[in-house]
Amino acid sequence: MKLLIADDEIELANALVAILKHSNYTVDAVHNGTDALDYALTGDYDGIILDIMMPGLNGTEVLKKLRDKGISTPVLFLTAKTEVDDRIKGLDLGADDYISKPFDMGELLARVRAMLRRKSDFAPSNLICGNLTLDRSSYEMYTEGHEKIRLSGREFQMMEMLMTSPGRIISIDNFMDHIWADGEADVNVVWVYISNLRKKLSSLEATCEIKASRGLGYSINEIS
Repeated sequence: MKLLIADDEIELANALVAILKHSNYTVDAVHNGTDALDYALTGDYDGIILDIMMPGLNGTEVLKKLRDKGISTPVLFLTAKTEVDDRIKGLDLGADDYISKPFDMGELLARVRAMLRRKSDFAPSNLICGNLTLDRSSYEMYTEGHEKIRLSGREFQMMEMLMTSPGRIISIDNFMDHIWADGEADVNVVWVYISNLRKKLSSLEATCEIKASRGLGYSINEIS
């Protein structure tokens, strides 16, 4: 799971990064709202932890811009503000939860876990691109008239990332951060998995393909 933290209190942000990494999350940290928006728009995050009071853009402005662009990544607000109006505004804009500073780290971790569970609860059980279906419950990929192909864990994770947003380019770094977060694999492993998945798509006569964008990454697109 990959998280984005945005908080202008650098010491607190660093402490959160250390604790979340210790809990086996992959974490990026920024310290102003402008960077938070840029990272959230270009990165592939499972959850975002946003401070409300930040330079550049405040947390509510960042969240509004994300929701306006159709990005539904779950968001947990960190805030020193405890007034009811501030809580309501954040929730109305599409925040999933909030926690007031100062907070207990154990409670924060519990809220992050709950936020990520809710995300998976609302995720569709099947992802579709063209005539291709990816079954999230069985790790199987199939097209009508062909035998289902069961994917390995990492093959499935890669296809899930691609098929969640067909047409969106996913960088090699994003694949590495999500699937090989232990850092033990070489970046060439991405190409090997892409090659294997392409062969499986071909065997299924899928009407979508995995395309390479030189220097940027990979996307899955319906064949026109």
